[in-house]
Amino acid sequence: MSTGADLREDGTSTSRGRRLLSRIVIDTRPLKIREYRRMWLSTLVTAVGSQLTAVAVPKQVFDITGSSGYVGLTGAVGLVPLLIFGLWGGAIADAIDRRKVMIVSNIGVAVSSALLWAQAFAGLRSVWLVLVLLGVQQAFVAVNMPTRSAAVARLVPPELLAPASALSFTVLTFGMVFGPLMAGTLIPVLGLSTLYFIDTVALIAALVLVFGLPPIPPLEGVRSSMGLGAVVDGFRYVSTQSVLLASFLVDVIAMVAGMPRALFPEMSERTFGDPPGGGPALGLLFAAIPVGAAVAGLFSGWFARLPRQGAVVTLAIVAWGAAMVGFGLSTALWLAVVFLALGGAADMISAIHRSAMLQTAATDEMRGRMQGLFTVVVAGGPRVADLVHGWGADAVGTAAATATGGVFVIVLTVIAVVCLREFWRYRAPEA
Repeated sequence: MSTGADLREDGTSTSRGRRLLSRIVIDTRPLKIREYRRMWLSTLVTAVGSQLTAVAVPKQVFDITGSSGYVGLTGAVGLVPLLIFGLWGGAIADAIDRRKVMIVSNIGVAVSSALLWAQAFAGLRSVWLVLVLLGVQQAFVAVNMPTRSAAVARLVPPELLAPASALSFTVLTFGMVFGPLMAGTLIPVLGLSTLYFIDTVALIAALVLVFGLPPIPPLEGVRSSMGLGAVVDGFRYVSTQSVLLASFLVDVIAMVAGMPRALFPEMSERTFGDPPGGGPALGLLFAAIPVGAAVAGLFSGWFARLPRQGAVVTLAIVAWGAAMVGFGLSTALWLAVVFLALGGAADMISAIHRSAMLQTAATDEMRGRMQGLFTVVVAGGPRVADLVHGWGADAVGTAAATATGGVFVIVLTVIAVVCLREFWRYRAPEA
């Protein structure tokens, strides 16, 4: 028979276990805030839908043209609006009520997605129409992304910004994993045009959620323009803020020197034994980084609470570089996948804290432009890495190019943080 003491001891152990688990798994406290919950749900419903369109566009372009060259052109068509309107969108977010900007840009994304569905459903088979609609959609996305990110700091208190970033990045990462899987399953069953339709429905649902947010106008007494001068002012501001400058610099280093995805097709075949034309190794290599990031997001409770955000980002990027060295030297597929997943986890840790730092280290009147610059770095860095690693692999081979890139990440990150020491010492605001 159990005694009262035994029951109390069991209850205490259970309570301790629950407290420990709550500190390890993802921190959901920001979801208790109604306004942030609406924002997060709008991100959730579009995370998978946007990935359906990301798969549908290149698939439709290839079906129309039969050319991988045209498929590659979709990357450039999507990138240029992100670079231009990401910076300008940040200036708009600083000058106008951010809720209104999110509503207008969300409508633009939804309408362009609906037009993509209409042309696919009608069987128009015009590759240039698809590319134009993609470019228009990405321009609205580029305005929406920094505005949405800049609004978070007005919805949650400073001490919850890191957990809020963890929640947002986790659902986006899950969308990157499950969206393409869902697309591959649905295309043979429902047809390609249905992917556009599902994305349109998700965007309409997100729009309804954004309508329920409170107004988020510029703070009283703050005046900002939306022209080129405002964008230039954003760059000037970054140059005077060593913490913000370092956060962008280390991310550029990590992505440009350390992102080897351009080498996955060659490595899957020549290193890991895939047959010509593709095989399971290619899918595993592309999935490993987002899977590692998603798992880290689910168990982000412990690292999202760490106060030394500058040090955490630095160590996470060094870990990313070390993981890429390990990946480059791997000759077994399972080991390569493990190193890529570890790199994905390190990148998630870095992204969560860098995003939180941008929210707290930047003033509200500059927050939109900083998020716009963040969007440009995140979108542009991996594209530059594709060129760097492609050329490097042609010169020295895939293994040497990848491992050397990882070493450069470690060395350049240490140099950057030594030169900008305030970044290493940066701490999250206390509750």
